[in-house]
Amino acid sequence: MAEWLIEEGIGETRALLIDGEQVLAAQAFWPGELRAGQAVRGQLTAKLKGARRGVALLDSGAEALVDHLPPHVTEGQSLEMIITRAPIAERGRLKRAQARVAPPDTTATHTLFPQGRIVRRFPAGLWEDVWHAASAGSLDFPGGEVLVSVTPAMTVIDIDGIGTPREIALAAVPAIARALAWFDIGGNIGIDFPTLAEKADRRAVDEALGAALSGWPHERTAMNGFGFVQLVARLDGPSLLHRFATARIGAAARMALRRAEIAADNGAGRSLLLTVHPALKAKLKDSWLADLSRRTGRTVDIAADPTLAIEAANAQLLAS
Repeated sequence: MAEWLIEEGIGETRALLIDGEQVLAAQAFWPGELRAGQAVRGQLTAKLKGARRGVALLDSGAEALVDHLPPHVTEGQSLEMIITRAPIAERGRLKRAQARVAPPDTTATHTLFPQGRIVRRFPAGLWEDVWHAASAGSLDFPGGEVLVSVTPAMTVIDIDGIGTPREIALAAVPAIARALAWFDIGGNIGIDFPTLAEKADRRAVDEALGAALSGWPHERTAMNGFGFVQLVARLDGPSLLHRFATARIGAAARMALRRAEIAADNGAGRSLLLTVHPALKAKLKDSWLADLSRRTGRTVDIAADPTLAIEAANAQLLAS
């Protein structure tokens, strides 16, 4: 039976939906972020004339776009709200959080981060598989790969492979479904299949895609004559792809700390040496390193190596 496993890392809480040894879905949360479903308080700073929308300044200092405002609410009024979509960073801008006024009987924070079993560490290799796939924005399938990228308008999935257009399109469907769940993708999604001239071929791909996504709430267009399909799904916050697109160094720094913890779990030594690209060294917070030392019971030294890739941090235990 599938279950969510939760790993509380340094600077990041991770979740994997696992069935046996198979990853079905993944999510990540960075502490301090707003989350969909979270109860917040703030002051309405602007209300659009003739509309039930406005802007609120939250007590945390962040701004949120508020919709479904009651008619009696005025600018300057304090409001209890529920976040409906977390803020999403994009290249060159930040999409502000979205919120609604909380019902009167709302008394506690409720978040949409999965409820599951907290574990010290995920089974070996599972988070690494998801992380590296999200870092590359790519998943393989027999004979090809799907390439996934984020844009301000939508997440776009491209397909590349060897074979006839029908064969490639059908072979890509399971990888597309896996990418949507592994990368925690929502909102507007465009899938660029190979162009299929025959209606019967397009229908076959539509049916295969519908079956693969049957357990995933969404709306979908039929494939057009150019092989394009659009999906629309609930968007709660940044996908793993958004994190790599706008905060790659931050994501890599958190992974480096995780590697250091795994090295400490699997070896003996008095001190822990973490070797990273210089850009990562600058990103590692003192509080994170103190937490790493506390959690591993070792002194921690950081070395910079400009020849390392951003994603290729190395951790080892030293005798002294």
